[in-house]
Amino acid sequence: MIVPRSKLDEVEAVAVAAASGFPPGNPQTEGVMIGPLVSAIQRDRVRNYIKAGIDEGAKLLVGGPDAPEGLETGYYIQPTIFSGVTRDMTIAREEIFGPVLVVLPFDDEAEAVALANDTDYGLSAGIWTTNLTRALRVSSRLQAGAIWVNTWFASLGSAAGGGRKLSGVGVEGGVPGLEELTVIKHVAMNMSDEPCGYYPAKE
Repeated sequence: MIVPRSKLDEVEAVAVAAASGFPPGNPQTEGVMIGPLVSAIQRDRVRNYIKAGIDEGAKLLVGGPDAPEGLETGYYIQPTIFSGVTRDMTIAREEIFGPVLVVLPFDDEAEAVALANDTDYGLSAGIWTTNLTRALRVSSRLQAGAIWVNTWFASLGSAAGGGRKLSGVGVEGGVPGLEELTVIKHVAMNMSDEPCGYYPAKE
């Protein structure tokens, strides 16, 4: 999450408060918002990312690599938030695929766009703003296959979309999605006895 530096303290407080409302546990239990990860391998992978964030000097606001209290058995990860992150840190460069939020501050719009695009991935992005002109300007500059403005994971039904760079495989939805499943073939035919094309008839 890329936020104005002037709003960083406010965003940190809101994020920490929000994390407390997402207790991990059995997803079939009412009120539980975060279930376990898919395997021990993925749990350990996410824990290693969290440790890397700590080792590289990111500011740990909540969570951490230890198992959530009372959930020592299973593939659970605490909701974890880092702030004070710089673009060269591992947690800012790689996809974590766990309940980990990374907060990067920016000073102006150009820096925000540069931070957002400084990644090998580009599946989707979100812009939160009250300025429609800015939303259109920034969305045109972001290198992502889907851009959501003041919403998240919105779907337009059959609208086409696809990732950029190392994210996504091809295009889904709409006519472009169907075209992904086709191959262009050119067939030229002459059913008459008269020659056609660029080559003269043989003597």
